[in-house]
Amino acid sequence: MPDHFLRRSSGQKEHQLQVFVRDNNVEQALRVLKKKMQREGVFREMKRRRFYEKPSEQAAREKSDAVRRLRKAARKKAIFDGEIKAPPKKPRLDANGKPIPARPAARGRRY
Repeated sequence: MPDHFLRRSSGQKEHQLQVFVRDNNVEQALRVLKKKMQREGVFREMKRRRFYEKPSEQAAREKSDAVRRLRKAARKKAIFDGEIKAPPKKPRLDANGKPIPARPAARGRRY
């Protein structure tokens, strides 16, 4: 396929995802590929491009996304600086839905 078909029109950098199939385990390779695609935002982009988005709608969405990112960064910085308390962590559950007891904090390396 010629290169001009692979370029993105919006000027975004193109990423190439690569997954290796080990021991003919295709199911595991598909899970890894799906996780990588999720992390790269491929599914979100496909959902967004399903319908035409007017330039004014695109600008409004990008602005709200930027505000959301800034608020999240400010919240994380405030938690790190100790200005606000971190939200309580959700309890980890086992396969039966029972909470798993918290592990004690690691105190250095044990060899």
